[in-house]
Amino acid sequence: MTQRLYYTDAYLTAFPASVIDRSEDGTVVYLDRTAFYPTSGGQPHDTGRLGGSRVLDVVDEGERIAHRLDAPLPAGRTDGDIDWARRFDHMQQHTGQHLLSALLADLTGCGTISVHFGREVSTLDLDTPELPHDRVVEAELRANRIVTENRPVEVSFEDAASAEGLRKPSERGGTLRIVTIRDLDRSACGGTHVRATGEIGPILIRRLERVRKAVRLEFLCGERAVRRARADADLLLGLAATQSAAPEELPALMAAQREEMSAHVAARRDLESALAGYRARELYGQSSQGTGAARVVVVQEEAGPPDRLRPLALAVAGLPHGVFLGATRAPAGVILASAEDSGVDAGRLVKEVLGRVGGRGGGNARLAQGSVPSADALGLAVAQLRTALVGGS
Repeated sequence: MTQRLYYTDAYLTAFPASVIDRSEDGTVVYLDRTAFYPTSGGQPHDTGRLGGSRVLDVVDEGERIAHRLDAPLPAGRTDGDIDWARRFDHMQQHTGQHLLSALLADLTGCGTISVHFGREVSTLDLDTPELPHDRVVEAELRANRIVTENRPVEVSFEDAASAEGLRKPSERGGTLRIVTIRDLDRSACGGTHVRATGEIGPILIRRLERVRKAVRLEFLCGERAVRRARADADLLLGLAATQSAAPEELPALMAAQREEMSAHVAARRDLESALAGYRARELYGQSSQGTGAARVVVVQEEAGPPDRLRPLALAVAGLPHGVFLGATRAPAGVILASAEDSGVDAGRLVKEVLGRVGGRGGGNARLAQGSVPSADALGLAVAQLRTALVGGS
């Protein structure tokens, strides 16, 4: 059994130990005692050194803890050194999560389902489909106030049968390790934590995301929060500089630009529609007489998706007996549009022909389009569609 030194002293960074078991090549070792925290409960493992070897991973195997190393470690006595910067960062994030989970439970009644502590950001999932923005802002403000109050964070060991006041009931029996933020929270937890809330540092709630029926809250504590706030501020200042405006002027400026862009897009569409109408009438006048009463216009272009030809296709189909067959080579595809009085079922014809050449397509009787796998397949598809529309001409 491995004695877990981090249970009673999260600030221990150096310790002596004995190698009591190891893998055949000596790169996985088991110690009689360790301060290395294994990945557990959403918190990543510690790194550091054992003797002259770097600790790459730490795995909880129940009764004992495995340390995976970058080089073999001999049996016998050794010294362990924890990467303190990584350990303390995890302590800040984990204690900050306890603080936020307790406040959110108090403010909203929402419990924490799961947590994850990543390299850049940490998240907690709440058992609610939505979380009002004002409650998030209030939770962040209250959390930072509790940080400045520097409330003690204490670890105790209590029997599960008599432990009271836990934020989330524990399913474990026997002795529980309980982390308490004074006058706020009591949680059964095996992770590493700071001694007082002041050591958490600033807390920043950055974004919310819907995940199935829960809300995922992204947060950062300590230096992470400072670095992220600085990056966000620099980004905002950079955007403002490109607009020759102050950061607080950006929302109104962007709203005005969106309105202007919408007007330009609408004007462009009107022009494209008018141009398509002129071109459609010109091509219609030069068109071939198809099967029945259909007047068939065929257009082939080298670049652009078939959807690029949609305005022209609709304009031709708006003329008496008009049928438009368009093809593009990059990507390879076709579009077919037909007037109601043309006697051509565009959707049926496209699906049938493209299916024969290994392509896919569909639509309704008036408008259909699809893609084919190659230029050769496109040539076959266009030829078969032309034959169906205008016969052998």
